[in-house]
Amino acid sequence: MKSVHKFQPPRGSVFIPGGPTGVLLLHSLGGSPLELKFVAQSLARQGHTVYCPVIPGLTFGTDVSGMSTWRDWYTAAEHAFDDLRKHCDTVIVGGASAGAVLALRLAAFRSAETSALMLFAPTLAVNGWAIPKTIKLFHLVSDKWTARLFKLRTPAPHGIKDERVRNFALDAMKGDGASPADITARSGGTVYEFMRLVRNVKPLLPKITQHTLIFHPRQDDQSDIKNTMVLQRKLAGMVEVCVLEDSYHLVTLDRQRGYVADRSIDFVDRVLARVRPVKKPVDVRPSIAKQSHGAAE
Repeated sequence: MKSVHKFQPPRGSVFIPGGPTGVLLLHSLGGSPLELKFVAQSLARQGHTVYCPVIPGLTFGTDVSGMSTWRDWYTAAEHAFDDLRKHCDTVIVGGASAGAVLALRLAAFRSAETSALMLFAPTLAVNGWAIPKTIKLFHLVSDKWTARLFKLRTPAPHGIKDERVRNFALDAMKGDGASPADITARSGGTVYEFMRLVRNVKPLLPKITQHTLIFHPRQDDQSDIKNTMVLQRKLAGMVEVCVLEDSYHLVTLDRQRGYVADRSIDFVDRVLARVRPVKKPVDVRPSIAKQSHGAAE
């Protein structure tokens, strides 16, 4: 692996240097790399290089004007991918919720360089049980100027079933002087761009051939498990699905985060066993036996 000592990730990112296998993890809409930190540290303990970059415009508080576009998010994700590729021979891409959609686009356009995918509650449609039905009216908005007049909120339980973890996560993300309501708010312009991203990625799904691991809660409060069923049908490569029974949307933070981390580690190991097959030792016993027999004569 090449040296990573000079690499300076953007402020707020999580970067853990390790071996020649790199794992790129992309956070959710309005989220941050903190939501992926547990899984990132678990993978790093196995010797892998893990990078969870801040995606400007996708991260809470980085698009106050609501002017960033989904292409800006993808460009930032692609730059992060290229940064990781400079240090790692093998790269596996993962993403949470909206980050999973960016990961899918990377897999489509950088297929030769992406060895596998890990998707955590991927979201093609915001249709979980806690989402108000009125969200459907927002789909009637046809331009970003109008969309920016709206402010949408992620309703309780905010993607986390465990109340203690939920309170801790909200406190950790809000920073000084902010309130939980600020964190759960989504600019209408940002949601509009997310929907445009989904429309762009959906036709690409049949072209994605990488081995994919998906985690999805059965009772997802923000993104119904039907999202994963769509991916199972559309993706061209092998798809493994882990259905979680005791988590809500943010599976990398909630009650089953340990299981998610363990299965992610196992998946990476299996991918590496396929892309880096271990060379079988040469059997030298017959030649040794022949030499021994010749010496005896």
